[in-house]
Amino acid sequence: MQRRDLLKLGLLSTVSSKTSAISQTALTGLVLDPGFAKHHIMPQHPESPARYERLRDELEVSELLSKVTLLKPKSNIESELSLIHSANHVASIKRHDPEAHQAAMLATGGVLVAVDAVCKGLLDNAFCASRPPGHHATNTGKEEGFCYYNHVAIAARYAQKRYKLKRILIVDWDYHHGNGTEWAFYHDPSVLFFSTHDAEAYPGTGSPEKTGTGSGKGFNINVHLPCGSGDAEIIAAFEEKLIPAVTEFNPDLILISAGFDSREDDLLGCYKVSDQGFIQLTEIMMRLAKQHCDGRLVSVLEGGYNLTGNAKASVAHLKTLMQIVSSAE
Repeated sequence: MQRRDLLKLGLLSTVSSKTSAISQTALTGLVLDPGFAKHHIMPQHPESPARYERLRDELEVSELLSKVTLLKPKSNIESELSLIHSANHVASIKRHDPEAHQAAMLATGGVLVAVDAVCKGLLDNAFCASRPPGHHATNTGKEEGFCYYNHVAIAARYAQKRYKLKRILIVDWDYHHGNGTEWAFYHDPSVLFFSTHDAEAYPGTGSPEKTGTGSGKGFNINVHLPCGSGDAEIIAAFEEKLIPAVTEFNPDLILISAGFDSREDDLLGCYKVSDQGFIQLTEIMMRLAKQHCDGRLVSVLEGGYNLTGNAKASVAHLKTLMQIVSSAE
């Protein structure tokens, strides 16, 4: 699929007018938008515009922007929020923090446009370098763990509704448990949620005993990795617990909550996952996508609060999606 086809569908960002070279190894989309830097919580807050700005700088230095398809977030998506969130939740966020409402909607719109491009077969995969994150968001009517709307949860329901996909896999490797995503699908056998995290950290959820309920029993997989865990521990969890579950589940689309606060030296985490570790995790996810769903994979930035570490891990992840680096190097 050529760049002009994306332009016809309104998927390609106007800021990517100089983007003519597409990776010869994988058609990868990248969601970037200056609006991701407009959301401010408070001075010196770890979830700051600098997260996006440093990542954007690292992408420019890496010269990847000329090798990916840049996507602009889908607009006018407030109706899609209702796929997961109640009207009261959205109204409360909008009333108490209209700037956060707009920023979080923009981030959700970025994930939805990536899902569109991948599900239409225009791209193999995509990474959404967006903020604020979303995997803690439920229906409390307020921010939870810096999250307002649950982007991956909304994207899963959107893909099921718009593209009639039956089974969605969501994998979350953030240091913190994706309690919002678990909440959204705890009763649902059509979404397999797999999370590695420190269950003793915020938000204090994610016990391995929590496996779902009713018809959703067995479709919620929590893997607690204690403080100090690194590449070996998280890769073993993926190989020993995720791969067998996915083989049985056979998803139609894979979504990743890519939290890089599980990286070594993060400000809000105590894991020791290296960039090489994230490359290996990404390769596992790409193999699963190829085996089960024609490579369809959309990754969404969640946490990551060491500015340099988050940027470098994100770039390593993106390069792996593009198949221009591998764990063998």
